[in-house]
Amino acid sequence: MDWANVTAGELVDALREVDWNTRPRPLTEFFAKFTPPKSQTKLLSRVKCNVYYYRANYFCVLVLSFVVAFWRNPYALLACALACFSLLITNDSFAQTFSETTARFARKHYPPAAAWMRRGAGADGVPKRPYARVKAVHVCGFKRQNVVGALGVLSLYTLYRTSALATVAWAVGAFASLVAAHASARSPNLKARLSSYREEFRAAWRGYADA
Repeated sequence: MDWANVTAGELVDALREVDWNTRPRPLTEFFAKFTPPKSQTKLLSRVKCNVYYYRANYFCVLVLSFVVAFWRNPYALLACALACFSLLITNDSFAQTFSETTARFARKHYPPAAAWMRRGAGADGVPKRPYARVKAVHVCGFKRQNVVGALGVLSLYTLYRTSALATVAWAVGAFASLVAAHASARSPNLKARLSSYREEFRAAWRGYADA
């Protein structure tokens, strides 16, 4: 495969279609041979080849970057989790499932609380007004819009107080810097070239079979 002629969009499409259920390359291979690129064309070709070949290793680097970032600022993880939960509550299916699960848990330990959560609503968290034009979804006995509003304000406050966005930006920046440095300096080996040729053959064979 001539990586110099592969565009960024084609690389993204290849990464989207390739099998990600592969083990990361050994560290002895990952940190084996580093040489400066001879030209800009060689640099771009090397980066594309390494991103494709070491995709599993780079994904581990991404996970490690976020682990280190949240280890340095664990409260940022809680703030991000709260923000994600606030967004998920806006989904009807998630809100109803969460409300039902919470009500069942409360019924086992404190039935009056479960009855209070279901006040004015059916088992699916929707008020019993079959002829109403708009059926408001309830979350643990509260109207969903009130819950989303309260969680949204709390999420913004915690994101600001914990500097969560700066922590996420640090993790993404560290990941991008490490991948760019490695992909630029790691000289593609014979195994990487053979792997790219094998994937190219498989793609061509699938196209031939579909035709």
